Amino acid sequence: MVSLPPSLDRHVLETIVREIVSQRFQTQFVTKTESVKPELIVSISARHVHLTVEHVQILFGRDRLTKMKDLYQEGFFAAEETVMLVGPRKRMLPTVRILGPTRPETQVELAFTDAISLGIDPPVRESGKLEGSPGCVLVGPKGVVELKKGVIRAERHVHMGLSDAAFYGVKDKDRMKLRVTAKNCTTTFENVLVRVGEKIKLEVHLDTDEGNAADLEHADCVELIADGN
Repeated sequence: MVSLPPSLDRHVLETIVREIVSQRFQTQFVTKTESVKPELIVSISARHVHLTVEHVQILFGRDRLTKMKDLYQEGFFAAEETVMLVGPRKRMLPTVRILGPTRPETQVELAFTDAISLGIDPPVRESGKLEGSPGCVLVGPKGVVELKKGVIRAERHVHMGLSDAAFYGVKDKDRMKLRVTAKNCTTTFENVLVRVGEKIKLEVHLDTDEGNAADLEHADCVELIADGN
């Protein structure tokens, strides 16, 4: 039987052993923590408009938008300002919200039923892909802008950071599936576009038609699935 040195009692020895074990297995613990499934947010993106600085000036008579509230993604916000959209045969959608910050091109994002109300047939596109899209007229309190292009139905997509992409095993521009489990209304959305970037929170965007069809408001579970699974 080995006896402890007189100057080192059992309590001190146990403390030293615990510290050594903790340091040795610290890396393994961090690795396990990083592999935890990330929190998934699914948001309904209602009809809205993104404006250039020039169009902000024409429509509202000033250079900047007025922030009403921050959106989930850092740096993006819903503005106090709204515009009226006017389509063919003078069909109108009043008080359509502006989202900030400003962009290089003005873009109008509608759901299918919004487009029917406006009397136009916009293509389903990734944000920023505006070539060949129809236009409309924007009416603000200080002026009017006639768009020759820029009205789209934004395709369903998921924003994610680099660690989220690693977790799901996907890369930018890949496609995934979103399964929404709701009572008597379970729905799987396919071809969800993956958009990866630094400092981005995990968030799926559906339009109002898609969210209502899946009864997203009463969903019990939402799940992202990589294509092929």
